[in-house]
Amino acid sequence: MALISVNNLTFSYSDNRVLKDISLAIEEGDFLGIIGPNGSGKSTLLRLLTNLLKPGSGSISINGRDLDSYSLPNLARLIAVVPEETLVNFPFTVEELVTMGRTPYLSFLDSFTSRDREIAYEAMNKTGIFHLRHRFINEISSGERQRAFIAQALAQETSILVLDEPTAHLDINHQTEIFDLLRNLQAQRRLTILVVSHDLNLAALYCGKLLLLKEGTVFALGSPAEVISARNLESVYRAKVMVTENPAAKKPQISLLPKI
Repeated sequence: MALISVNNLTFSYSDNRVLKDISLAIEEGDFLGIIGPNGSGKSTLLRLLTNLLKPGSGSISINGRDLDSYSLPNLARLIAVVPEETLVNFPFTVEELVTMGRTPYLSFLDSFTSRDREIAYEAMNKTGIFHLRHRFINEISSGERQRAFIAQALAQETSILVLDEPTAHLDINHQTEIFDLLRNLQAQRRLTILVVSHDLNLAALYCGKLLLLKEGTVFALGSPAEVISARNLESVYRAKVMVTENPAAKKPQISLLPKI
């Protein structure tokens, strides 16, 4: 039985159907990259998978149980989400932000325990930000802030980690740092990771499976080698590309070609 099963999922914003009959199975320990052009339904699919939106039709189940049957605290103990936008409007320290990941385990009016803080410290150590714990979250760099939000998600102690564009606005060094961190965490904790990315080369390099969406439908699903082809990308993105093999990683590598 798949960890996450999606069956004939559809979703519309008013009269605009964004997702059309999406079906896929995500296994425990998968590192799935969700790719596709703007408007293809990537972020909407993530919101449905995390129960932030309700499908128009079809179903989503986790561990064989309908997603709607989970209470909010139980779902928060199962799925952690790292959003694309990581700006914070309140002057939280890094430690305070990360410790908030323990909230699903608190009852009403409970305070964080020493065990909660121990788990938060471990998450900060794993993400390399423990030395920043007393800094305010909006006074650190974008890459450090992204690590703080990943640490918060780790402090939730979930088995599923969902990230929406985790390397947006980061330089190439921080991009590879974030994906290296995710791959290491997946291996160490057997996390199931779902990540939306516009960077096809990063997705091909790090993800074990790719889901390519086109106009709200599944265009291709499989290994990077199966999904990343010039024919597929030209059909979905309407751009001329050349796909070669990364000589170091032996994974597909995409180069844009001029149209004229």
